[in-house]
Amino acid sequence: MSIYITDECINCGACEPECPNNAIYDGGIEWAYADGTGVSGKFNLVDGLEVDAEEMNAPIEEDFYFIVPDKCTECQGFHEEPQCAAVCPVDCCIPMAEQLKSMEDELAQETIQNNPSDTEIQFLQTKIQKFKEDKNLIESEERLLKKKEILHL
Repeated sequence: MSIYITDECINCGACEPECPNNAIYDGGIEWAYADGTGVSGKFNLVDGLEVDAEEMNAPIEEDFYFIVPDKCTECQGFHEEPQCAAVCPVDCCIPMAEQLKSMEDELAQETIQNNPSDTEIQFLQTKIQKFKEDKNLIESEERLLKKKEILHL
């Protein structure tokens, strides 16, 4: 799983230096898998997608800090709890599963109250689907890491 920074972020920057995986970036900043890590060259993500560790990627958010889901481990193996959430003064660092539930609830409420346009509904559904894909990918990676740990690879 991964932590998600909500749009309630005040851009204080307290979370960024606490991340042991260098997965947190200031809004609008390009990122790479190699940033702050020993990863280099091309490698495959759990879903089979081949990525170049040094390739720069577009920012996930423009206006506030964001966490790259593929780099976030929720501090497992480093700390007992996610450090970004521990230091965040406005509690905007939440597990991605909670954010997904919140978005689904928001879509349901929006549909009931405001009779949104098909475009608005499709936009929210697309955003929810992306979160679900990210969540599934991270869970697959976690299972693979646990298997490797058990096999001492």
